[in-house]
Amino acid sequence: MAPAATGPKIELHVHLEGTVGPATLLAMARRNNEALPVRTVAELAELYRFRDFDHFIQVWIMTTNVMRTETDFRQVVVEYAAQAAAAGACYVEGIFSPWYRVHRGVRVEEIFHGYLDGAIEARQRYGVEVRLTPDIDRVLPVDAAMEVADWSARFAERDPQRLIVGLGLGGPEAGYPPEPFAPVFARAWDAGLAAVPHAGETAGAESVRGALDALGARRIRHGIRAIEDPALVRRLADEAVVLDVCPVSNLRTRSVATLAEHPLTVLRAAGVACSLGTDDPAMFGTDLETEHAVAAGLGIRARELYAAGVAGALCDETTRAMLRQVGEATDWDEAERAARAAAPTALAGLEPVAR
Repeated sequence: MAPAATGPKIELHVHLEGTVGPATLLAMARRNNEALPVRTVAELAELYRFRDFDHFIQVWIMTTNVMRTETDFRQVVVEYAAQAAAAGACYVEGIFSPWYRVHRGVRVEEIFHGYLDGAIEARQRYGVEVRLTPDIDRVLPVDAAMEVADWSARFAERDPQRLIVGLGLGGPEAGYPPEPFAPVFARAWDAGLAAVPHAGETAGAESVRGALDALGARRIRHGIRAIEDPALVRRLADEAVVLDVCPVSNLRTRSVATLAEHPLTVLRAAGVACSLGTDDPAMFGTDLETEHAVAAGLGIRARELYAAGVAGALCDETTRAMLRQVGEATDWDEAERAARAAAPTALAGLEPVAR
């Protein structure tokens, strides 16, 4: 596959369930006999006009419940790898949320085996290295969250390729701080899984600090509200904690009012390393090329985003060395010119529609 004009990319923040395009999602619902509140691609697109973050979570659970078989989960990974590779991705860390599926009757083996097989096929077919980070919904009680950690540890320890590399924490932050989950992430750490929680997306700097102190976070997913606390921003920069930032997602869920005021620019100016992700691209109408064009429009350099991806990736050192070599072989001046050229169109098309 020809290199993308905007250069190679590393994506550390993408929910695999949220990558499924509308037509594929409707087809999965039909073949699995799962009801959706819509029947057409156009109706699904309208459903994806989110009022706020809580509305997004409601729709996310409703729609992603149609995925039920090992074939579904494998397909999700492989199809996204094709899209990501076309945009220049060479490494992706995919997030998936097993608890809801298992407690709707899906065997945990089907979920993990499907995603693991998909990651292997993605490498074989598209040359994309895929690693996996199961996610805990923070509304779960701690004992249920521990189930997810135990599943993740079990499948990671059985996998000779060690494609499961971390454990995440997602869902609504307000009222669900990270601290109660400290024992869960200690269990994951014992199994060699790094902590990669969401924090500082819809809750403030205290959520980011809790993820660092209580969970031992290796990276922070989002983290944009760290800017509310200058001391925390300095800590993130000094400790080289990578934030996985998703500008279009933040706009679509109304976490920011406009892209022009997105905290990414302030964070980078303060020396915080930031990678770039699509979060739930099919639901937010974005892709890796769009995110990089948006970032370029905000004055962010592609080579710095890539370097943050190399630093933050939870891969083995052989893979990290390969990623470094890809970066060193790239004409970043040309890649950044291409991204800047695409920025005006991307930014103009992404402001939220008033409801």
